[in-house]
Amino acid sequence: MRRFFFLLTVFFAFFAVSCPSGRSRVAVLWSDRPEFAFYVEYFNSAQDQYIIEMRYVRFPLQRLENSGEAPDIIAGSSLINASSRLHFTPLDRHFREDGLSRASFYSALLDKGNIDGTQFLLPVSFNAPMIIFQQNNNIEISNPFTIGFDEMQRLGADFNRVSAGTHTRMGFSPTWNDNFLFYMATLFNTSFRESAPLEWDIAPLEKAMNFAYEWNLYTNSGIQAVEDFRFRFFNSPPERLVQTGRILFTSMQSNNFFLIAEEQRNNLDFRWLAEEDNIPLAEEALYMGLVRRRGGPSRAAEAFLHWFFLTETHEYILERSFEKRLMETSFGVANGFSALRPVTEQIFPRFYPSLLGHIPPADFFIPANILPADWVEMKDRLVLPFLRDRARQPDSENVIPLERRLADWMRVSR
Repeated sequence: MRRFFFLLTVFFAFFAVSCPSGRSRVAVLWSDRPEFAFYVEYFNSAQDQYIIEMRYVRFPLQRLENSGEAPDIIAGSSLINASSRLHFTPLDRHFREDGLSRASFYSALLDKGNIDGTQFLLPVSFNAPMIIFQQNNNIEISNPFTIGFDEMQRLGADFNRVSAGTHTRMGFSPTWNDNFLFYMATLFNTSFRESAPLEWDIAPLEKAMNFAYEWNLYTNSGIQAVEDFRFRFFNSPPERLVQTGRILFTSMQSNNFFLIAEEQRNNLDFRWLAEEDNIPLAEEALYMGLVRRRGGPSRAAEAFLHWFFLTETHEYILERSFEKRLMETSFGVANGFSALRPVTEQIFPRFYPSLLGHIPPADFFIPANILPADWVEMKDRLVLPFLRDRARQPDSENVIPLERRLADWMRVSR
């Protein structure tokens, strides 16, 4: 910790040529991640040149576009879309002149904040889907980092047990978790993307949902058997069912897995869900940008951005989170893995030992496509319900098409 404050002293001595005053000394940050209240507190207490005021805003980009208000900094999800360049200041000079290093970031995440050759946003944190299973359960998974659909299906079939025509154990069903169906569609290259307002590839989507239906049909005796098993046994959390040997696998996002109490995680293991070494990242990856303002960004906003993207700052955040037991309610940095590679690969395992030997090569991580600003609502109200319905049907004839759901939603909401 002393080293961190020493580095801060050096940093501010380098960054601030003269003492700022007025608006340049104070900056307002909007974020939909409450963890930033602590980060702002750390920044303000570590030096006396700048003050950051943090305000929690659930959908910061939509608020910026619709309210007429404007902060100095935004750190939030759903920031990357077609209008991003209109709202944020280019950051390229900070790499050229002020010491930010492109090599420190996961390059695929950094590239998503680059629009037509200009860097507008910097990645903060990310999550990815995991497949959880019990340690020492005598199954052999072929890859030390990932597991794919075919292997899950094969191992699940071997695990299944039926007594008197009823399943007493079931390896896994893709319809247990709506987000698993979404990642399945993603890995089949459905490619949900922003396009006035949303576009996707129909053939891969149909292929993915047919695969989910046939998984239940041929491995789990059909959707009714899956629903009966779920009704009987899913009164306990899925991770508990894994621990008791009732199911073989459960699907979970990384931030949720690491919020399970450590003593309950001790007998659990995981692989990243992937196909052909492609691990799909959750769409709500967090980014930070300096809001475009007349006269340019304030000195305080620039200072905070530079401070935040120091490796030592993320290490300090993890140390303080551990000391204050914040890790019990929020994972890692802003509830995700750090977008700074040295932090995730070298520092995270100190605080999350189960990551040892499980962090894959950086190029395995595949960020989500650019999505509409109101993607969260679209996904919850349209996409997931469609996937849930379609995965339970042998074909699409008896399911309301996603195109019609989208058209109806747009007519009502707009």
